[in-house]
Amino acid sequence: MHVIEASEVHQTMNFEELIPAIEETFAGTHGMPQRNVFSLQEDSDHSDGFAVLPAWNSKAIGVKAFTHFPENGPKGLDRLYSKILMFKRETGEPLALVDGSSVTYWRTAAVSALGSQYLSRKNASRLLVCGTGNLASYMALAHATVRPITHIDIWGRSIDKAEKVAEQLRTERPEISVAVITDLESAAGQADIISCATGAGEPLILGEWVKPGTHTDFVGNHSPNRRECDTALITKASVFVDSRVNVLSEAGELLIPIEEGMFDKDDVKAELSELARGQHKGRQTEEEITVFKTVGTALSDLAAACLVVEKLTN
Repeated sequence: MHVIEASEVHQTMNFEELIPAIEETFAGTHGMPQRNVFSLQEDSDHSDGFAVLPAWNSKAIGVKAFTHFPENGPKGLDRLYSKILMFKRETGEPLALVDGSSVTYWRTAAVSALGSQYLSRKNASRLLVCGTGNLASYMALAHATVRPITHIDIWGRSIDKAEKVAEQLRTERPEISVAVITDLESAAGQADIISCATGAGEPLILGEWVKPGTHTDFVGNHSPNRRECDTALITKASVFVDSRVNVLSEAGELLIPIEEGMFDKDDVKAELSELARGQHKGRQTEEEITVFKTVGTALSDLAAACLVVEKLTN
């Protein structure tokens, strides 16, 4: 059995290959039970947690297990630790143990970019990224892979962290103009694509800020009681998700408007597999506002891990 570390994942991955691989996997025959996320502190809304995510397709069986400990930062530890165990589909033999944290960065951004491929305007050129954590640069680079991005705005609560993200992007894509911004309302009103990967508990992006034709993407929140956008945006937009069963059990972006009576679970237009199979065409008009809410899926982990294993073992 191969043991694949984070450094090998990063050396192997690129969005040009990963995004089509995820699209192919979601369009194909697969199994993906609801992921199980367990709170290790029942009295907390933002607690230490443990999760198990199984999935399989014609190539492999995979299960990702991860821990999330929000208070690890001051201890000098990562907040998230993750591993993906892979088995051969035809025989069930153990195939590989893959670092899950690195895969998660790549596949999270790739899924958002794939959603944008269906839901943003084809000529979208201005991107706003909210968040300055580990995911920020991945999100920006993934979106810039599928759309002709010429300008990226970076917003975060720490200017220093935002500047570091901006410098990384300038190094990776010097032809793109990158700026750190502090006026979030103004930047949101100008953006063609808004991508949020933050730990915000209260809405960052308000519906009244977002202009017609904008695509919005929210990946940071996994809690029923927290959200990165407000109800106004959800009610004025066409809403899509990576997985109905996961989002509708975990994401406050939709669960809070549902509780308020302002949204219904049946108002979700499609999930990612339906977009990938052509069962829904995605964006319908140039003026439509779209929301793509993701909480992560085992199938995207499987697709990314399969790509890594194939490239490193063939």
